[in-house]
Amino acid sequence: MKYLLILLLVLVVIWAVKRGRAPKPPQTPAKPEDSAPSEMVSCAHCGLHLPQEEAVSGQKGLYCSTDHRSAAQDRNPV
Repeated sequence: MKYLLILLLVLVVIWAVKRGRAPKPPQTPAKPEDSAPSEMVSCAHCGLHLPQEEAVSGQKGLYCSTDHRSAAQDRNPV
């Protein structure tokens, strides 16, 4: 009888430990590789660096916005 109680106690402890563990977080799929980094250019008006595909082209170079393109053309008319 004594061994039966000890066995029951051990089983209850094992059950409690297994139940108390946090579930494993699901594995996240590997991130796909990003494309190659884009070339950075600087604004001809303020010098801000930005990706080339986001730059606005003007007569005197590349700009970060249409406002800076207009300001540069107003300041230095052709």
